[in-house]
Amino acid sequence: MSAVVHLQDIHKTYDSGEVAVHAVRGVSLAIHAGEFLAIMGASGSGKSTLMNLIGCLDRPTRGTYLLDGIDASGLERDELADIRNHKLGFVFQGFNLLSRTTALENVELPMLYGKHHVSRREMRTRALRALEIVGLGNRADHFPSQLSGGQQQRVAIARALVNEPRVLLADEPTGNLDSKTSVEVMGVFQQLNDSGITILMVTHELDIAHYCKRNLFMRDGRVVSDTAVANRLEARTEMHKILAAESAAQLHAQT
Repeated sequence: MSAVVHLQDIHKTYDSGEVAVHAVRGVSLAIHAGEFLAIMGASGSGKSTLMNLIGCLDRPTRGTYLLDGIDASGLERDELADIRNHKLGFVFQGFNLLSRTTALENVELPMLYGKHHVSRREMRTRALRALEIVGLGNRADHFPSQLSGGQQQRVAIARALVNEPRVLLADEPTGNLDSKTSVEVMGVFQQLNDSGITILMVTHELDIAHYCKRNLFMRDGRVVSDTAVANRLEARTEMHKILAAESAAQLHAQT
């Protein structure tokens, strides 16, 4: 089976005055359809740079990057923008929702910028379907200020899904959320992955990484560890325990 993401000897060097900064050093990596991979490492380890390279937000200094069989290493700017819009979905720590537009309108945005015309009716249908996938079909007409942090992140996930990308990229998606909400959002990611969506997540939190199927650790621009997650079931079980305890506490408070 061919890899959806295939990196071969990828390097990224930034010229910072007199000193060359080697952010990524010779990374080779294959990610297959249906995987759920966490990239971890300390600040400066190269994990965010690697995410940017995979997300076609930056170009490698040298090496080969195949995304869904397409060599993205030498694409022009417009070609990169098109591949980002149709093959990749992005979820960020800060949600990045437009405050004066509804949840539905925020989810529709990626379809407005694609080179393929999408009718107004189809846009609405696809956006509503994406919101329903993340459990927010009944909040389509709400503005971000009317939604909790967890709900705003779900809208951001729906927006990332609306063009049916080959890979979903999440950069510290629980960084602005409390523990309970983080568990709920990771539950959404697990459900998406269980449905077959390939997910690549950057996180510095080990407990969040345990929700993934595969953990990749970076240090000084290199991959130093690439392991399957043995206790993913334990993380899922713990998630259900936390949610059940929270529901019981809320029920008790109401009585």
